[in-house]
Amino acid sequence: MRLKNLLFLIAFLCSTLAFAQQRPPFYQEIEAFKKADSVRMPVKNGILFVGSSSFTMWKDLEKTYQKYQAINRGFGGSNLANAIYYADDIIFPYQPRQIVIYSGENDIAEGATPDVTFDRFKLLFSLIRKKMPNVAISFISIKPSLSREKFMPQMLYANELIKTYLQTQTNVSFIDVYHLMLQENGKPMSDIFIKDNLHMNQKGYDIWTKTITPYLIQQ
Repeated sequence: MRLKNLLFLIAFLCSTLAFAQQRPPFYQEIEAFKKADSVRMPVKNGILFVGSSSFTMWKDLEKTYQKYQAINRGFGGSNLANAIYYADDIIFPYQPRQIVIYSGENDIAEGATPDVTFDRFKLLFSLIRKKMPNVAISFISIKPSLSREKFMPQMLYANELIKTYLQTQTNVSFIDVYHLMLQENGKPMSDIFIKDNLHMNQKGYDIWTKTITPYLIQQ
């Protein structure tokens, strides 16, 4: 009996150690943010941009919005579930006056339905509101792209669900970049993306800058 218990204990410890050694998605990127914060913590009451690679690849975002005290915490090909998971690391420590979210595109591309994507957004929104009841929250609509053209109906529907929900909330805004990135025939513009036809070039970010800026809150 003792041998059986000992073997069980060894197996349990091994499985626990193996689990502890597993790192969640984007672990290294989040650790890099935390390390940078330990060296120089961004000022409180800034504007936090949190979301996926459309922020990550916006290399001059913080410079563009320097007078707004912008903090860029876009990471990898993240989705809304990842933003929820890492909220304690990349949202709440900064105590921002405004949070600008771009996420949901990867959720749908990975197979989540518009309804599931919407539910994830509501959960993230609720977590933020619970910890920061007075912070302004802005959501940038899921963008269309050439490489994900087949997902556009689902993305448009998810946008509408989120937009309608935000109309019932206070101190929020829905920033529609979706329609500004389309040609007259309803297809995504062909000259606003880099070679992967997914991420934007400077022309694409110029559209975003012009559209987002009026929604940002100055101190």
